[in-house]
Amino acid sequence: MSHERDKKSLHAVNLGLGINVGLAAIKTYIGVLAHSPALLAEGINSTSDVAYYIVASIFVRMANKPADDEHPYGHQQLESIAAIVVGSFIVTTAVAVFWDAVDKIWDLVSGSTTSSGASTIALWIALLTVAIKAFLTFYVRRLGKETHNPVVEAMAYDHRNDLLSAAAASVGIFLGRQGLPWVDPLAGAIVALLILRTGVYILRESSVELMDAVPSKELAEQISGILQAISGVEQLHEVQAHRFGPHSVINVTIGINGNLTVIEGDKIANTVEEILCQCIPNLRRVHVHYHPSDHDHQGMTIDQILSESRKLTVEHLPQYYD
Repeated sequence: MSHERDKKSLHAVNLGLGINVGLAAIKTYIGVLAHSPALLAEGINSTSDVAYYIVASIFVRMANKPADDEHPYGHQQLESIAAIVVGSFIVTTAVAVFWDAVDKIWDLVSGSTTSSGASTIALWIALLTVAIKAFLTFYVRRLGKETHNPVVEAMAYDHRNDLLSAAAASVGIFLGRQGLPWVDPLAGAIVALLILRTGVYILRESSVELMDAVPSKELAEQISGILQAISGVEQLHEVQAHRFGPHSVINVTIGINGNLTVIEGDKIANTVEEILCQCIPNLRRVHVHYHPSDHDHQGMTIDQILSESRKLTVEHLPQYYD
């Protein structure tokens, strides 16, 4: 399964890279030749895509390396780092494209330059981009759902972003040819804002994964529901989880009958580990710690369990954070 996931992830990266190389060349060339700021903005966007697709390809291959002594859970965190690189490239591209578009709008409004609209070929290239990106959005999104790879999911969002921006560019080029030349660079500015929105979203989602923002309340509720059906588990005290790429490692503290022997407690802990691994997808490992059940942990809500998990187990030393 892991090998198949890696193959699909690399396929998504390589497909996007190959198509964006062609689109970057033709849109930049035609954008300059046909005097279309919107199509030129599209060309710059595709050129940026090529750069970060190359970076993403390198990171995805590195993430496929097996676990070693220094990285016992593997290297899949590199997928989230790659997604951050993708998001950073997208944000940088958005700022550059927006600034260029605003500059061209100012030149037209101030009268320092004139424009009769872009050539027909610019409109056809923009429409061709819409068709290609519509296919890639659907196809890569499906691969993202199959692989749960944040890099592939980020690329699916980027293809959708390119689809919307190419559509905006098409409208701008068309209206520019109807005697509204300022609409063309305005479309370029709209393209930039769409690019920026996608970049910020990718950065936010990838940062959440790297910051171990798990478990969610939904995951904690799922774990609680599973444990309630396991014989011998009387209480759930704590739930913690760490993400490693698409995989997770869960730590749970449970309450059991304090009169049981260590061997009996170990048997319950092993059962908890086995059942959680069977019920929760992409769960790589479960660490179970058990205490005697007590009154303080009786009837805890999910919010209380998560709050208990966040408590410090060592003395807080503020001098290290000042």
